[in-house]
Amino acid sequence: MDMMLTVLQWYGAGAGVIAAAMVSMDLGRRLTGLAFVIFVTSSVALIAWGFLNSEATGIGVQNIILLLINCLGVYRYLVRKAPAT
Repeated sequence: MDMMLTVLQWYGAGAGVIAAAMVSMDLGRRLTGLAFVIFVTSSVALIAWGFLNSEATGIGVQNIILLLINCLGVYRYLVRKAPAT
């Protein structure tokens, strides 16, 4: 169980950093959308870690909210058509 918690924690943290770097580079709609997909996987990992680790429930709750925000990002950048310019 400890190994699984460690993997969830570090995957969530690492994926979040990679996704944030991708968004900050403003590489276009498609890659920004991909960054939000990575954010979604980060949130899922940190939700699991937060609720499986008795000392990290706050991180689990925070990432439920971030998951919803990240899903909105996936929709805006990968599903919805680009706004007319």
